[in-house]
Amino acid sequence: MPPDLSLIYGYKGGPGHRPGWVRAIARQDGVLAMKAILCDQFGGSEVMRLAEIETPAPGPGEVLIRIHAAGVNPVDWKIREGGLARLFPCKFPLIPGWDAAGTVAALGDGVTGLSLGERVWSYCRKPEIQWGTYAEYVVMSAYGVAPMPAGFTFAQACTVPLAALTAWQSLLEVAGLRPGQSVLIHAGAGGVGGFAIPIAKWVGATVIATAKAGNHDYVRSLGADHVIDYSATDFVAATRALVPDGVDMAFGTVGGEVLTRSYEVVKPGGILVSITDKTDKDLAERLGIRCKYVFVKPDGGHLRRLAGLAEQGILRIPEIVEMPLSRAAQALDLSRTGHVRGKIVLTIG
Repeated sequence: MPPDLSLIYGYKGGPGHRPGWVRAIARQDGVLAMKAILCDQFGGSEVMRLAEIETPAPGPGEVLIRIHAAGVNPVDWKIREGGLARLFPCKFPLIPGWDAAGTVAALGDGVTGLSLGERVWSYCRKPEIQWGTYAEYVVMSAYGVAPMPAGFTFAQACTVPLAALTAWQSLLEVAGLRPGQSVLIHAGAGGVGGFAIPIAKWVGATVIATAKAGNHDYVRSLGADHVIDYSATDFVAATRALVPDGVDMAFGTVGGEVLTRSYEVVKPGGILVSITDKTDKDLAERLGIRCKYVFVKPDGGHLRRLAGLAEQGILRIPEIVEMPLSRAAQALDLSRTGHVRGKIVLTIG
């Protein structure tokens, strides 16, 4: 069992003190322990181990979250294998995981707007990759933490932050999608696509999505106006048949040749946004369109907006496969196959 931080941390407040939580009691050996999945080097499932390490303490402007569920994303096994080492500095031992849902266990100096015990969710990416969410506790900047949607379970909530923030920031913050515009969303049944479709419909856009035939009903239920079976139809020709002048935005959630050909479906003045491969600015310029590569950023304000959409039923929670923290290696290997419908969730305490 994780330590009871209501006993370990004491409240500091009153006249002359800023609200905050300070370490008050330690175990006899001086260490407050938590369970976590550690990687001591890059590699496959063999580099992952369940260990007991020191529980972190929040600094000024930070929140200590007691994690009840952590979302598993493809980026997690890419980190495990060293695939993001060129983008972000990594340090060992390394705890994978960026999605978390849990309760506020402690507040650092100066944190406002959150309270002890509050149910919260967060996309816990930091400038340096080391202390992730496959653990009983994580420290995160308060800027990236927000209250969970009312009525959500921890398992449901932890499936949302990374994927939904990616969709929100790509469609609204970068592309500036507006009512009456059109958008092609690749992999509509996928993690990001499954949130991008309802967000685009909420904005008032016409949505064209790609998906395998067996997922068409599901993708339409998310709000897609048109669905293209990319395995049986040329998606460029099919999109142009629906929107002869081209779409206002193409959302590249699939890389390689699919992304390269997606430039062809964007109208002059439109934009292609990629979350997989770097964009080709020379090609975009020749076609008279814009392009942008997006790597999602933590943002508690955006999470609060997404919580509102979730509470209205606009965002649909994917199917969930729950596994205990001790099976994190198997969870990443399963994610790596690419054959999981919905999301894998690690349950933690």
